[in-house]
Amino acid sequence: MKRDLLSIKDLSNEEVLDILKLTTQLKEYKGRSSDYLKGLNIGLLFQKPSNRTRVSFEVGISQLGGNCIYLGPKEINLGVRESTTDVSKTLSRYLNGIVARTHTHQDIVQLTKSADIPVINGLSDLYHPCQGLTDIFSIKEKFKSLKGLTVAYVGDGNNVCHSLLQGCSKTGINLRIATPKGYEPKKSIVSETKTFAKETKATIKLTNSPKEAVKGANIIYSDVWVSMGQEEESQKRLKDFENYQINEELVKTADKDYIYMHCLPAHRGQEVTSGIIDNIKHSIIFDQAENRLHTQKAILIFLLSSEHSD
Repeated sequence: MKRDLLSIKDLSNEEVLDILKLTTQLKEYKGRSSDYLKGLNIGLLFQKPSNRTRVSFEVGISQLGGNCIYLGPKEINLGVRESTTDVSKTLSRYLNGIVARTHTHQDIVQLTKSADIPVINGLSDLYHPCQGLTDIFSIKEKFKSLKGLTVAYVGDGNNVCHSLLQGCSKTGINLRIATPKGYEPKKSIVSETKTFAKETKATIKLTNSPKEAVKGANIIYSDVWVSMGQEEESQKRLKDFENYQINEELVKTADKDYIYMHCLPAHRGQEVTSGIIDNIKHSIIFDQAENRLHTQKAILIFLLSSEHSD
């Protein structure tokens, strides 16, 4: 039976931990080739430009022995040149899996409903599960144990925030989210993840105060204030978020051994200062970027390898 990954809620708590364990094993042998995906063709169906997502998936698929085909907006413009359903059904005849990076989450949902092959959400406006799983792995890599840690997410309650909510709640990590009023994560997702958190005894707290979120935190996380597709809102967003910058003053109250994380690309001088990004004692952003490769290889094996299929 085919499995898809639209969000981290599609995985059980045990499956999340299995993917983290497999990621650890894959990173120990990074750069080495294997044949988990030998003979399989994976399509990257992207509506948005990408650095980390595209390169990490292309390299990962190659290292696993598979073949990767990039399909950008010039080749396939979902719902414009051809319906999403027709694209999905056609690609199912050629490919063994699809990694989709779309403007709207509904496009991912429609792809999944119509496809006969696994679909992986490489990013939508609602979720970024590959990033979220990478983030949890990166935290585990640094702290070994996850239970009882506290993440302070400061910024926009966006797709990255939603996936952090799911990842943290399923692994027992406490999460504090500081956003300006009107930029909170979706209530339905917060409610859903609080249910997950009860099982793992994690706590979720929403606030409008960055200082409250960061105090004593083990991990500080931020993302851009203006994402792709939000350029028209740029002036308003920059004003609304001006007090939500991660800087040297704000981090003074965090745990002395805190780590700083960012999904990249970062806008230095906006959501974070260069001093924080370049602080080699605390910043792990490039470890985090590398870990996209290893985590996504684990996801591909989990969903596509014959050794892991029913």
